[in-house]
Amino acid sequence: MLTTNTLNQSIQIATEQDIEPIINAIVLAFSADPAVRWMYPNPQQFLSSFPKFVQVFGGKAFQYETAYYVEGYLGAALWLPPHVSPDSEALIALLQQTIFEQDQEEVFAVFEQMEHFHPAEPHWYLPLIGMDPPQQGKGHGAALMQKALEHCDRDRLIAYLECSNPTNVAFYERHGFQLKGKISISESLAIYPMMRHPR
Repeated sequence: MLTTNTLNQSIQIATEQDIEPIINAIVLAFSADPAVRWMYPNPQQFLSSFPKFVQVFGGKAFQYETAYYVEGYLGAALWLPPHVSPDSEALIALLQQTIFEQDQEEVFAVFEQMEHFHPAEPHWYLPLIGMDPPQQGKGHGAALMQKALEHCDRDRLIAYLECSNPTNVAFYERHGFQLKGKISISESLAIYPMMRHPR
């Protein structure tokens, strides 16, 4: 299913056959993400575990047809519609299986803080968005954001995300998101909850 937007980027709604290449694109996008690589610091651990994390954390977007990707799998965004959230039991089990035992307490503490910031009212949630690194800075991310934010504005619903890389905060602010707090991981590492009100 193909749609286009004002940025002249071809945005498609994912089907079952698109799941694997979309996850691959997101894995590439997060290969140098500060928070993700704090969680999965070992290269082999990251490559074997993060694709499973993407599926558990944002995979419901495929089920609800709210997974969008740039034609050619240059990047993707997994959005969860109102009243849909990641499977917490599956996420806990995955983290227990894939995070080094000595790091699990800190990782679970971060996810507890993330839950604290989630809006109570119905909202669209963006667990994951990313571009294949050579494709960054070409407008693909903006096109993906615009596609989902059209739904938010049409339905008068807020959008919410956690920015795991401080260099991306300005990108989200350009799309109307505002900082709601800071989840500290360490003295030099943080995750930034952000919310956008409909326009």
